[in-house]
Amino acid sequence: MAIEIERKFLAHRAVLEHCRAGVDIVQGYLFTDAENTVRVRRLGERYFLAWKGRRQGPSRREVEREIEPGTGAAMLAMIPARSRVEKTRHRIAAHGHVWEVDLFGGALSGLILAEVELGHADEPVVLPDWVGREVTADERYRNSRLAAYALRSPPIADRRRALHPHAQRAPDSPMSASVRPRRAWRLR
Repeated sequence: MAIEIERKFLAHRAVLEHCRAGVDIVQGYLFTDAENTVRVRRLGERYFLAWKGRRQGPSRREVEREIEPGTGAAMLAMIPARSRVEKTRHRIAAHGHVWEVDLFGGALSGLILAEVELGHADEPVVLPDWVGREVTADERYRNSRLAAYALRSPPIADRRRALHPHAQRAPDSPMSASVRPRRAWRLR
């Protein structure tokens, strides 16, 4: 069983200049709770089944296996379209690491997340200038949670920040007062 160690960040639209060739991903969740997540993913023309354990900081246990395309397509078809995540993944080398930058589509369009896999939990990471706030520990940004909230869209403050990365930022807020939502987004 592998241990996945990664950190996740919101990314600014400035990253788009580095996004040249990506691969389309559609993934749906067969089961998810506080301890386990079981996911089926179409990555280009290939299909994968994965189990992921509970996150402990930037680490969690993971098992992922490629499965037959017919089986993967059938499993993915059982998951309602509104409960799937659609994104295009780009791999970008920066400061000695390879970043996976996900540009979300569908109801989550406009959300950009950047992840970096690490060799150990305390490995230092130099953040590219297109990387924003860290959301590794923010459960709202788990892909399984994003799939569940896809019809309602991501937290509005973060969506607007991703769309307006160069806006003047207020000292008490990571986003500009000019793009601050009138009411707070609440995940239920």
